[in-house]
Amino acid sequence: MSLPESTESSVKLQQYWLLLKRHYLPTSIVFGVVVALTGISLALQKPIYEAEGKLLFRKNSPSSSYLPEVGKGIGELQPLQEQNNPVDTEAEIIRSLPIIKKTITRLELKNELGKTLKPEKFLRKLDITDVKKTDVLQIAYRDADPNKAATVVNTLMAIYLESNLLANRSEAVSAREFVQKQLPMAEKSLRQSESELRQFQEQNKVVDLNEEKRAAVAIIADMQRQAANANAGLADAKAQSELLKQQLGETLNSAGAVTSISQFPAVQAILKEIQQIESQLAVEQSRFQADFPNVVSLKQKKASLEQLLKQRLKQVVGEQKPSAGNSLQNSEFDQKLTEEFVRAEARRLGLSSQIAAISNVQSSYRERLDRLPQLEQLQRALERKIQTAQSTYLLLQQKLQEIRIAENQNIGNARVISAAIPPEEAVAPRKMLYLVTGVMLGGILAAATTLILEKLDKSLRSVEEARKIFGYTLLGIIPALKKSENIFLRDRSLERATPEILVQESPRSPFSQAYRMLQANLKFLNSDKQLKAVVVTSSVPKEGKSTVAANLAVTIAQMGRKVLLVDADMYRPLQHKIWELPNHLGLSNIIVGQTEPKTAIKKITANLHILTSGVIPPNPMALLDSQRMASLITVFSANYDYTIIDAPALNAAADAAILGKMTDGVLLVVRPGVVDTAAAIRAKEFLEKSGQHVLGQVVNGYNSDSEQYNYYYLSSQSEEDDSAALAESHSPLSISKKR
Repeated sequence: MSLPESTESSVKLQQYWLLLKRHYLPTSIVFGVVVALTGISLALQKPIYEAEGKLLFRKNSPSSSYLPEVGKGIGELQPLQEQNNPVDTEAEIIRSLPIIKKTITRLELKNELGKTLKPEKFLRKLDITDVKKTDVLQIAYRDADPNKAATVVNTLMAIYLESNLLANRSEAVSAREFVQKQLPMAEKSLRQSESELRQFQEQNKVVDLNEEKRAAVAIIADMQRQAANANAGLADAKAQSELLKQQLGETLNSAGAVTSISQFPAVQAILKEIQQIESQLAVEQSRFQADFPNVVSLKQKKASLEQLLKQRLKQVVGEQKPSAGNSLQNSEFDQKLTEEFVRAEARRLGLSSQIAAISNVQSSYRERLDRLPQLEQLQRALERKIQTAQSTYLLLQQKLQEIRIAENQNIGNARVISAAIPPEEAVAPRKMLYLVTGVMLGGILAAATTLILEKLDKSLRSVEEARKIFGYTLLGIIPALKKSENIFLRDRSLERATPEILVQESPRSPFSQAYRMLQANLKFLNSDKQLKAVVVTSSVPKEGKSTVAANLAVTIAQMGRKVLLVDADMYRPLQHKIWELPNHLGLSNIIVGQTEPKTAIKKITANLHILTSGVIPPNPMALLDSQRMASLITVFSANYDYTIIDAPALNAAADAAILGKMTDGVLLVVRPGVVDTAAAIRAKEFLEKSGQHVLGQVVNGYNSDSEQYNYYYLSSQSEEDDSAALAESHSPLSISKKR
């Protein structure tokens, strides 16, 4: 079942508070140092004043813009990209090196050393921001002198306005020079384009291509009609000529003579003239009416030539008739047939010439008609070129006049809407903000220090961690001694006081109650069989196992049980020091046979006897892992109700495991803050591998300030009474130890 959120939050707060208490000294030092440094820094800082002024930017009106289309953007606040703000660009211009240097030079600004102020340091004091949703720039400057701060802002704005005005006028001059340079080129381009169009029209005999196209189509259609009529007439003339030729028969000598008539030079010349007249007539008839003078004249010429052709044909035919010597006389009928044949042949030849002329005219017009689209395309391109050149030329002329007017105007994009005045209150340092920041930073660094120390601390820090790692039954929790209880530290007059045996000297203290609770838990640990011999050990040295063994022995003895406390730690024996006993005879001497147990065992009280370690042997394990040691434990168990054996730490030697096999079990002492996690894990693995019977664990040196949960709830009055009793018991008359 999960805890409520409020409970979980409370647990987390307790854990954080526990960490702070555990590392309060380094945490407090870090926090104090940071806060102190913040205060010192605040005290050393001089007051800083900030003066500010404002500039308003605007676009030029159309009347003052000298290139609104061709040179669009000159002298205007317009960004290159739509998402950019032109005011930001002006802010960068104000921050530019030339303007900053000019401001420093004009005001003769110096640094702390009396040297000319560098632009980089000037810029660190300068702050330029744009007011949202406006075209206003706010210019601020910080300095220890409020009058100087205001002067710098006003001078900087004045220098920028001068630069802005000069830049706008220089742009106008550059634009005028550019236009003046482009005008002759534009005019030349226009004249060249017009000349190209004129040459094109002259070379291609172009007047109106659209009208020419319509006329050509009409002429071709008329030519087709005339050709059809001429072909029909030609067929009729050929048929008539063939008929007459058959009727004449031998009159003309042969058919070959007739066919050669058209080959005579006189006939050919007339036919050629008729063909030319026919061609001209065909063209003129397509263009003019039938009564047009040119058409009438050509028809008359054609008629004259046809009459002349008939005469020539008669002469040719007459020359090819048979002579009188051949006795062939032409009758009057033959004469008429010949005349009709000549007329038919003349008509045939004239129609052939007419058809040829019409065909030539048709071909000429078709060829011209096929070229018309290409000519139209070329003419349109030339006309567009002229139009473009003319537009550019006219526009440049117009803009040149506008630029000349704008060049003489004092135009600008910005003006001062708020001049800087000396501020009355300092903007830095902000004392409250500094202090709050220092406290917050100190808290953060202190918390970080706590977390780092906690991360670096590998020792067991609480009862809960000890229970989780070992997993053994928690038989007792021995509280740590407070300074008020550690009387011997304050009273050096006491003769070798031993506050470790507080059970004997202060039976009402929480310390004594903890050992009585441990004794009771051991008693009820196994109700079927009473524990006779118990080995007390720890994971590492200095966990207080010897102190726990001594106090446990005293507690059991106070309950009326006969107890033997054996010091089996032959590496670092301590019991003889706790009890202030000689150690020349002890356990090691008994094992090797140098003395008897009754001689080495010292009687402290009627129920408490002590057996010290004796002379330290070169190989303690060999002595403890012997049959003699096992026999001694059996003897001790028979003569005493309890035998408490103080054994070496598990990570120091294997003696505790050897003794654990000879006794009823092992009692493990764990001291948070002394044993680390790795050592604890190794000790547990050693106990498990050696097959020890672990009775449970005792947490020694419990400190409620380092624990999330309290395991003791004693009233303040009870603690005061116990302290008083403890002080009384530490008087020289109350100490009872055997020498």
